Amino acid sequence: MPDYTHESQHSGRVAGVDEAGRGPLAGPVVAAAVIFTAGVPRALAALLNDSKQLTAAQRDLAFAALRACGTAEIAVGAASVADIARLNILHAAMLAMARAVHRLPHPPDMALVDGNRRPPLTCQIRCIVGGDALCFSIAAASIVAKVIRDRAMARLAVRFPAYGWEQNAGYATVHHRRALHSHGPTPHHRATFGTVRQLALQQI
Repeated sequence: MPDYTHESQHSGRVAGVDEAGRGPLAGPVVAAAVIFTAGVPRALAALLNDSKQLTAAQRDLAFAALRACGTAEIAVGAASVADIARLNILHAAMLAMARAVHRLPHPPDMALVDGNRRPPLTCQIRCIVGGDALCFSIAAASIVAKVIRDRAMARLAVRFPAYGWEQNAGYATVHHRRALHSHGPTPHHRATFGTVRQLALQQI
């Protein structure tokens, strides 16, 4: 379970930063930044964990609790499919993280970033591998990013129902790959990804 140790090691405003959506074949990559301004309420702490370890219902519950707790500043940033094509997925994820941090109401003094790569930020940065399972603010950011991205893909699925994005969020499931092979890519597919290129060519 995460704890507040990493945040308490630093003075000032400490933001947890994480992203969701590096791996899918379609859709944006989304990042979130979360600052707990007065610690983490006990009831909320019990809901926070690495988003990948939670069910969709648990993520939704934690997301609602985060928004309602009154001690969390939350900001979201994204990088589009065009950004991914222009920069590659790694640098697009870093851009999304930077956009999330820049949208906080006040800049942080320190950013705790999940992983081992530093996004382009003007504040101090500490990278924590596996931070979404170790640190409350990163766990919170991972949940926010995942929920926001999943909801965005569900909205896109209404316009492009063949691909099952409301279920697979753009990941390369069997259903998604078969639909891509049958129907070809949409404007929301990541054309620079090898699987998308291969299946698009097979469709032709």
